Amino acid sequence: MPIKFAAIGLNHSHIYGQVNCLLREGAELVAFHSPEDDLAREFSEKFPQAKRVADQRAILEDPTIALVLTAAILSERAAISVAAMRHGKDVMSDKPGMTSLEQLAEIKRVQAETGRIYSVCYSEHFETRSTVKAGELVKAGAIGQVINTVGLGPHAIRNNQRPAWFFDRQLYGGILCDIGSHQCEQFLFFSGTDTDAEVVSASVNNRGNPGKPGLQDVGDMHLRTPTTTGYVRVDWFTPAGLPTWGDGRLTILGTEGYIELRKYIDIAGRPGTDHLFLVDKHGTQHIDCSGVDLPYGRQLIADILNRTETAMPQVRAFKAMELALTAQKLAEVGTVWQQ
Repeated sequence: MPIKFAAIGLNHSHIYGQVNCLLREGAELVAFHSPEDDLAREFSEKFPQAKRVADQRAILEDPTIALVLTAAILSERAAISVAAMRHGKDVMSDKPGMTSLEQLAEIKRVQAETGRIYSVCYSEHFETRSTVKAGELVKAGAIGQVINTVGLGPHAIRNNQRPAWFFDRQLYGGILCDIGSHQCEQFLFFSGTDTDAEVVSASVNNRGNPGKPGLQDVGDMHLRTPTTTGYVRVDWFTPAGLPTWGDGRLTILGTEGYIELRKYIDIAGRPGTDHLFLVDKHGTQHIDCSGVDLPYGRQLIADILNRTETAMPQVRAFKAMELALTAQKLAEVGTVWQQ
């Protein structure tokens, strides 16, 4: 029998990717809760098999539902995840899983008490074929030992399409907490550690949106482990002329070569997404990753059934958010956003 899952909170469109990564592996979407009629209507059109419930308790108290997904307003995700785990459900949260170190501490405590799986779908890794391929190459020793990463996460802001909560620091948690958490998880993954990393420096600012004082439109951070360093820059300055939402890039430097990912577009070059460039002692090559398997959904289902940690170690889910939240707090010292 396939596992049954449900969604609570549809505020970010990542929920569609979260659902689809499970559906394609045979899981069954049975229900969802959303107080917003417009979001619920769109979700029902896409997934008519899912029953809309007026009260999330109908999901939490259903013993046949094994997994709860959430892409709620960012500050609300922790409470939903805690409630789900306390009702015996495993959780797949959109990133970021929470917006404060206090929320992180509570989720860690409840996860330890309940023994449930708490997974964050870091989609720039798990749902991006070029990143998965890069992981395979690094594991195979294609570039030697990783010593540095540079992660760039530009996004298109599209002000008129963003809800009010998107511009409220208390609700979205800050730019490093939000889109920076993707980069923190990848830094840990390619550095080969799930726990031994720290923030060296961080900054945030509002450089181009004075009419939205709650918005941080650019941020960066430096990270390090005992064997690697990393730089991350995230922003909301993707030009209107780019035919996609952002030119996400990741460069992984090793002792014997490097890999560069152009995840979503090869500007003025090859069509499509998921371009990987490998440079080593033999020369240079381009690898089309469009056919690479995405194992996260399949592995998470297996973890739910077998109580294993193949999709992502539990400690990495927590450590990536710890890095992002620590960087966010450090970057806001002395600013109008200081908490």
